[in-house]
Amino acid sequence: MTQTTDFLAPARLGRLALPNHLVMAPLTRNRAEPDGTPTPLMVTHYAQRASAGLIIAEGSTPNAVGQTYPDITAIHTDRHTAGWRQVTDAVRAAGGRMFIQLQHGGRVSHPATTGLTPVAPSPVPLPETIFTPGGHRTAVEPREMTADDIRATIDDFAAAARRAVDAGFEGVEVHSANGMLLHQFLADNTNRRTDAYGGSVERRTRFAAEVTEAVADAIGADRVGIRISPASTVNGVLEDDTDGLYTTLLARLKGLDLAYLHLVRSAPDTGWYRRIRADWPGILIGNPDLTDLSTEGVTRAARDMLAAGADLVALGRPFLANPDLVERLRLGAPLNPVRDRYFMYVGGVDGYNDYPALGELPDQPSSDSMVALDGPRVA
Repeated sequence: MTQTTDFLAPARLGRLALPNHLVMAPLTRNRAEPDGTPTPLMVTHYAQRASAGLIIAEGSTPNAVGQTYPDITAIHTDRHTAGWRQVTDAVRAAGGRMFIQLQHGGRVSHPATTGLTPVAPSPVPLPETIFTPGGHRTAVEPREMTADDIRATIDDFAAAARRAVDAGFEGVEVHSANGMLLHQFLADNTNRRTDAYGGSVERRTRFAAEVTEAVADAIGADRVGIRISPASTVNGVLEDDTDGLYTTLLARLKGLDLAYLHLVRSAPDTGWYRRIRADWPGILIGNPDLTDLSTEGVTRAARDMLAAGADLVALGRPFLANPDLVERLRLGAPLNPVRDRYFMYVGGVDGYNDYPALGELPDQPSSDSMVALDGPRVA
């Protein structure tokens, strides 16, 4: 557990020496090629933010059916691996370190995007529309995963982790949060199974645990983190017993000696946060729910997160809008405002690589990026 509230002080994450306690959180930005291969835009974007203590790259799918939205990244082909290698090489040359998040969307997908029927623990559709190459569409009923599907998906996560190491990442983060596939197995409203992967809390946590164990076996537990979002209702998930669910899951994972546990929007004053911090023996990354995106607000949130026992602090929107966030916070300089219009679905440089560093003049958005589509913004 951390003994400092100085988020600019050096830190450690297992074998990694970090220059500060700030982590760039994984952010879906939809700037990949249609097949999921990273683009030169992404090489620039991540290299611009290499001063973060650690960068966790955006959620990348371990197989084709796991794709959520158009133009998100993947890591299940040689082309994906080669594309990500360009990103990690650029970040490393700029002095940075990267993990990658492995994300399977489960029911958060659509045949118009993948050409495949989504899979999920149970045939319960997403209760909202989903963005596709043709705009927002009503979600389809997913196909319930068979025992063979479950085994194959676990193998796909492990294979993606090996590819991540080959691509130059220091490690991977297993995404078990925000209503994605692993979270769908955890939540009782999306998991109505009656076999060994459904019903009791122990059975509903089994898939997330087995994925994490397989990934740890593939590349070493010291290269693996897991992200969870207790009590989150993102993408329509509902948990019947948050405390019991995560106590059971983490009891199984504690013995693996993972690199870290990453808590999404982890308000320090919640009972489940305090219990998880007291119970989790390893590194905890806290992700504060920011309402004040000023220099003072971000500084206060980071210090409060460390004071509440987090070892590292993950920030999303502040890193999104400020390629030099660490330096701005060090100097107490103003932060760039986030331009939500250019967050997802729009592609291009605007709202991605054109946020100015200190001393630079902001670029004007180009006319071809003014086609941003209205809809939910998901990070």
